Amino acid sequence: MTRLLLGAVLLGFLGFSVSGQEMLAPPAQVRFDSRDYRNVLQWKPSTNTSLLYTVQWKIYGEQEWLNASSCQETLKRQCDLSSVTSDSREWYYARVRASSVTSSSSSGWALSPRFSPRWDTKISPPSLRLTSTKRSMVVQVKPPRVLLRKMHSGLHFKIFLIHASGEEEELDMVCCSGRLTLSSLKPRARYCLQAQTIIPLQAKSSARSALKCSAAP
Repeated sequence: MTRLLLGAVLLGFLGFSVSGQEMLAPPAQVRFDSRDYRNVLQWKPSTNTSLLYTVQWKIYGEQEWLNASSCQETLKRQCDLSSVTSDSREWYYARVRASSVTSSSSSGWALSPRFSPRWDTKISPPSLRLTSTKRSMVVQVKPPRVLLRKMHSGLHFKIFLIHASGEEEELDMVCCSGRLTLSSLKPRARYCLQAQTIIPLQAKSSARSALKCSAAP
């Protein structure tokens, strides 16, 4: 009888230990947030307690999960996977597991939706700089540095020239010729410009940049 009671107590302790390890919920809302091919995995914690996170990734169709070297037992709630998800022809998955700082308990894996750098990244508009000369206005267009490194010469820009009357004129510019000179402008008339980044081979475009306005010389 004593042995039976002792066995029951031991089983009770073991059951408590196993259930304690399984109580930690996995991270929530695991997803890629990608802008200009900077691919960052993000997630939300399942609890307010301090947790460590481990991230793995793989190419769609592959069996083996690979460790994200910079995101093993990290306190961060995001992981930059740009370097390992840089091939725009591939699709990727990532997953995150949480573990307790104060105990040996850990969660199951939380899986991201399938991710494509080519189709899922958002493109930023270029920045504009206007300089007036004696007879013209010079427009300088600069794409985000990350996007320029990724696409090299595969970028185009659409320039929107907005006259004081409200009439809008569209001008095309190939990256990265640097400058666009606007001449034949009405003296002292106010002109506003916006720009849009275009990636023709991927049929992708950004939103328009903020308005930049200047008076013609």
